[in-house]
Amino acid sequence: MSGLAKGLGVIESFHADQPRQTIASVASATGLDRATARRCLLTLAQQGYAEWDGKFFTLTPRVLRLGTACLATMPLPQIVQPLLDRLSDAIGESSSVCILDGADIVYVARAAQTKVMSIALMPGSRLPSHCTSTGRVLLAARPEPEARAMLGPGPLVPRTPRTLTDPEDVLAELGRIRARGHAIIDQEVELGLRSIAVPLMDSHGRVVAAANVGVAAGRASLDDLRPRYLPGLLDVQADLRRLLR
Repeated sequence: MSGLAKGLGVIESFHADQPRQTIASVASATGLDRATARRCLLTLAQQGYAEWDGKFFTLTPRVLRLGTACLATMPLPQIVQPLLDRLSDAIGESSSVCILDGADIVYVARAAQTKVMSIALMPGSRLPSHCTSTGRVLLAARPEPEARAMLGPGPLVPRTPRTLTDPEDVLAELGRIRARGHAIIDQEVELGLRSIAVPLMDSHGRVVAAANVGVAAGRASLDDLRPRYLPGLLDVQADLRRLLR
């Protein structure tokens, strides 16, 4: 099954900052030799998961079938979507639910009101956990040694000049998040964006995901986030805990 593992690694090497890749760039990103990277890419193209113009490969929408199949089998998105829709309608801002996948968060549900980020967020979108409100909530739910291992030795990749890049600084913030039960991010993932997030638990108290509200910095100050948006997020938290067994 090593061939499958290599093919999946090739798919994962494509991302928003690198949507078009050559054989050489894929080989560099995955650690595969050029011949193996070429075979994987040509196989993906043959199966309809990639396109090739003779130099650059790009993934096709067919790849979305893999993520859609996963999301379709998960009860969480189906259960939480009505709660997000109700929250976003009430506050007039976008809200999301994310899970942790390695060092990234993955969006599994979203209720969009206005676009607050330069990239389009949708179920399946990924962002780094260290600089996102949902990511920090989910990291804070892990034992500190596990969170430390997931952050790695650093420095962490900055997305804006405000991003915390020292793992020790992030770990200190995780401690504060554990104490207060929510996370607030001020323009660390993208300039002009603030967000607040809470953990989502099942009926046994296990953290299974995180929910957040993201707002444009011009529409809400840091002091506005808790009184405006935390009560609604806590309602989603309480409702979901009753629903998830």
